[in-house]
Amino acid sequence: MELTHLQLEGHDAVATITINRPDARNALSHEVVVELRAALQEAKGDPAVRAIVITGAGKIFCAGADLNSFRREQPELERFFQRRQLAELFLDMTELGKPTVARVNGHALAGGFGLVAACDLAIAADDAEFGMPEVNVGVFPMMIMAIVFRNLPRKAAMELALTGKRVDAAEALRLGLINRHVPRARLDAEVDTLTQELARKSPIGMKLGLEAFYKMQDMSFPSAMAYLQDQLALLSLSDDLKEGVTAFFEKRTPRFTGR
Repeated sequence: MELTHLQLEGHDAVATITINRPDARNALSHEVVVELRAALQEAKGDPAVRAIVITGAGKIFCAGADLNSFRREQPELERFFQRRQLAELFLDMTELGKPTVARVNGHALAGGFGLVAACDLAIAADDAEFGMPEVNVGVFPMMIMAIVFRNLPRKAAMELALTGKRVDAAEALRLGLINRHVPRARLDAEVDTLTQELARKSPIGMKLGLEAFYKMQDMSFPSAMAYLQDQLALLSLSDDLKEGVTAFFEKRTPRFTGR
């Protein structure tokens, strides 16, 4: 798919997806969501890519849904299926098998807040703000609620959803939405350090581990334990595990191949 609202770049085993609508505060129009899904699938299918960064162009990460969609005249059934694309995007992100990192270069609001929550890891600029302001315009964060409530403490998520208030990066860190925040001038370096560390890990270990994490989170405890034991048995058959153990005893850096 030709990308008109995004940029997809690859460097040193890392794919960077940039929402490129700075004049629209990088809002998630239907077209942007469709392109995000396509870009993620391209990165997923590229064996050279071992980590994925999602960010926004300019000084805003993502301001959420494009509110023009609520004013546009279109059949409600068509609108319903277009919105379904955002749900599919979040489901896609649990099935990538490659770690995703949100590079939060500015405000992450509404759907942008959900996008940060959907990434496996997140690093933010100190001056970034986060919030779910949908309630302020008579809506509610329906499309991101499932992912947000799996990432934030219940009472904290509820307060943000019910009040629409924003929090700063320090509070987002305290709530567990992001992993850390740094001065804006250090954001790229911090993201690069993290993604290069991720890229050095075993691709098959990452793939099976991420798939297991997302599948087991809604299982009962006994079912999760049985499932995870099976996944460990499967991972034990990999060349990467054998290489990792051998490298440990030989006191050298492992050379992972993803097999």
